[in-house]
Amino acid sequence: MNPAEAAPLITFPSDSFSAVFLRREKRFLVEVEKSGRRFWVHCNNSGSMLGLLRPGVEVFLSVSQNKSRRLPFTLELIRSDDSWVGVNTLVPNRLLYLAWKAGLLPEAAGYDRYQAEARSGESRVDAHLSGPPGQLWIEAKNVTLVEEETAYFPDAVTVRGQKHLMELMALAKRGHRAANFYFVQKTGAKCFAPADFIDGDYADLFWKAVRAGVEMWPYEAVISMRGIGLGRKLDLAEEARERLPF
Repeated sequence: MNPAEAAPLITFPSDSFSAVFLRREKRFLVEVEKSGRRFWVHCNNSGSMLGLLRPGVEVFLSVSQNKSRRLPFTLELIRSDDSWVGVNTLVPNRLLYLAWKAGLLPEAAGYDRYQAEARSGESRVDAHLSGPPGQLWIEAKNVTLVEEETAYFPDAVTVRGQKHLMELMALAKRGHRAANFYFVQKTGAKCFAPADFIDGDYADLFWKAVRAGVEMWPYEAVISMRGIGLGRKLDLAEEARERLPF
């Protein structure tokens, strides 16, 4: 089956709706307009969302089931040209679990136990899988930056992301499988690379992690107003791959 025809793994609530983006404030607040009414919604994406947040652009909001939440709406999607871009940073973790559960991740085949937010030493890793093949540790990242058919991460300097790469390298050196799951929630990418033009330190650590045995899994999202599914796996960019010393 074509991934675009598959049912989404994550479905949006039936009362989700579109609005018009006006402005962003303090990273986690976004003002929108719907039918002449202005109101604030929650944005859990701390990245820059480079090139996406333009006044007047269409956005898609979900409604929280928590009636006591101060801001009942969450920013889920942003319209870019003729497609949607997923900006909810909780989605990659949720999608990773659901894809594993549905048997859609060949890299995770054979692992029969899944633990989210697993502790490794003094740190926590997004997912720990265990089973007959051994142990597999995974960090999940949301990707929204696509330029000239290449998906890039990060879209802003990320000290936290650098720390995660170092943690995965340490796990790999101890003999465990370790991986970064990059969920590309914007269409148009044919390959993936670390954004050395944004965070050179992250890009350097990315290649060190690859040399240390950390696996990189960039997967394309399939996005609609129904929900989000798992698409095809992307290759590393050819020009980036040429930098590897092996």
